[in-house]
Amino acid sequence: MSVTIAMMDQAGIDRMLISAWVAPRNVMISNDEVAGFVAEAPDRLVGVGSVDISHPMDAVREIRRCVRELGFRAIRVLPWLWEVPPTDRRFYPVYAACVEEGVPFCTQIGHTGPLMPSEVGRPIYLDQVALDFPELAIVGGHIGYPWTDEAVAVATKHENVYIDTSAYTARRYPDQLVAYLRGNGARKVMFGTNYPMFPPAAALKDLDALDLSDETQALFLGGNARRVFGL
Repeated sequence: MSVTIAMMDQAGIDRMLISAWVAPRNVMISNDEVAGFVAEAPDRLVGVGSVDISHPMDAVREIRRCVRELGFRAIRVLPWLWEVPPTDRRFYPVYAACVEEGVPFCTQIGHTGPLMPSEVGRPIYLDQVALDFPELAIVGGHIGYPWTDEAVAVATKHENVYIDTSAYTARRYPDQLVAYLRGNGARKVMFGTNYPMFPPAAALKDLDALDLSDETQALFLGGNARRVFGL
């Protein structure tokens, strides 16, 4: 954990979300492990939980525990791990529990780096989710490439849909996303790293080349996340 905090300090990052990873028949990083990491640096790290969607009621109970007992500020489930889109019926109890607990649902949009089907990451699937759960804050990570236009369209259409830039360095943001960020998407896009894939400093490199206003940059680097995650 000391290495992670040092990386944050190097990049000037005050707080960072860290997430559990739950896959079918495999808990790669458990919610309790994440809670342990947060306990080591409670002023710097924010916990994000994950659940097994194949057992809906267990998932609902675990979401309640994550929020009420562990103090987590979001729940994250990746459709490509389950090889089903976020409109699959098994996701719906998760969405309802997130609304009840007042926390955002985080997911991945776009293609997969691992050799798994990418179709389930199409951002347009979140359109139906947002229609069914208008109260749910939805954060689509990894910018939605190669369907970035879809991601921007869904975020523009729905008040509570957001995009984060995790897994991309600033110089690799698609032009459509940069234009959205500079314009009417200033309050809808959040900076992310996907650490340890990218150290925070590497993800921030070339940020100035985006030519963001001071207000937009402040929202992108922290203001939007503080609002959406209630930090």
